[in-house]
Amino acid sequence: MTSIITDSRERTRFFRFAVVGTIGAVIDFGVMNLLVILFSFPLVIAGTVSFIAAIISNFSWNRYWTYPDSRSKPLFRQLAEFSVVSVLGLLIRIPTLVILEPLVFRSVSLVALDMSGLNNIPLKVISDNITLAITIVIVLFWNFFVNRYWTYNDVPC
Repeated sequence: MTSIITDSRERTRFFRFAVVGTIGAVIDFGVMNLLVILFSFPLVIAGTVSFIAAIISNFSWNRYWTYPDSRSKPLFRQLAEFSVVSVLGLLIRIPTLVILEPLVFRSVSLVALDMSGLNNIPLKVISDNITLAITIVIVLFWNFFVNRYWTYNDVPC
């Protein structure tokens, strides 16, 4: 196993993985907010749908940009492995959302700071976004390491 610190190819892969993750996070937040704000979906359902949309984007970008040299595995096998990792990530994500949502909402409500410019945004929307951000960071670590060493293990370190 080569280190991200000492191997420039691994650093490039990590950087690309992070860029792909950022795109996925934008999709995740965008879909979640659209479903919660415009369609009044509960956070867990909206967060699950937004997660799936982000995963489709992430798989595509990672397959063709982050790991273009990962071609020894058939596309559908790799997609299946990526999906297993993602579903396990979802199983981490859902209880994390459920546990953190009320705690973050209470914290945001208690912090009665001047939100300067955010006064028109309901506290629930702010707390839902903070909750989702914390959850994304937690699941990011799982996804990166398991995908690197299982889904894309055909790419030498």
